[in-house]
Amino acid sequence: MTQISTNEKCRHILRMGPDAFVRLCELLRATDRLKDNRNSVVEEQVAKFLYALAHNAKNRTISFVFRRYGETISRHFHENCVGAIDGTHVRVSVSREEAPRYSGRKEYPTQNVMATCGFDIRFNYVLPGWEGTTSDSKIIKNALKREDKLVISNGNYYLVDAGYMLRSGLITPYTGLLYHLKEYSTDAPENYQELFNLRHASLRNVIERTFGALKKRFPIISTGTESHFPVWTLTKIVLACCILHNYLVGVDPDEQILREVDQELWNSEPQTEDIYS
Repeated sequence: MTQISTNEKCRHILRMGPDAFVRLCELLRATDRLKDNRNSVVEEQVAKFLYALAHNAKNRTISFVFRRYGETISRHFHENCVGAIDGTHVRVSVSREEAPRYSGRKEYPTQNVMATCGFDIRFNYVLPGWEGTTSDSKIIKNALKREDKLVISNGNYYLVDAGYMLRSGLITPYTGLLYHLKEYSTDAPENYQELFNLRHASLRNVIERTFGALKKRFPIISTGTESHFPVWTLTKIVLACCILHNYLVGVDPDEQILREVDQELWNSEPQTEDIYS
């Protein structure tokens, strides 16, 4: 089912299947007329051209679309990249005494939920229930050593943001450089490190899209919903929503939800230079 979905998506975007696309790129690369450059590889150049032909699209539209579908073009460059990891905050009801431990970046109590997902926007591992003040680095360290731990097969890796540590199985972006996708819409990467960050951000975006789709499907855990559930109950609710999300992605995907999530992510990205430090 996943392979069929991937074929259908590729045909919709590029008007040809993945195998035909890869073969076309190989032929063009062999002529030496198309080469990788600091901004894009041959496959991305060809894909953008095909998309323009197939959809009569303008440059701005092409740039936006390929932030969403970038994994379709570059997956074979990241054969060992199995997805992305991040955390999201879900509002929770706690006592006044407990509130300070659960009120971190938000003005209200939350639990920090760490999750991993693949490029099919399905969750692979979910670890809810953490106090809102708990750092991402602390949660991932626990996830990698607990009894029901997150297992990352040898040679594979997940993409993570700068809040996590660089280690075997986890790849962070270069620090002190531009990172967010919107920053590169006006300024092209100037060196291999910025190009790496652009590729990293394009692919890591899948976890933000997955969380966004989850919360749109199930408003009970959306950021704007005031919770009436204690931590233990909400933890079970989060897990149930993730399981249902995975099921629906396979049998009843909702493209409208993803379009809304993409637009919200684009609008929420920083307008000015945002540098990891």
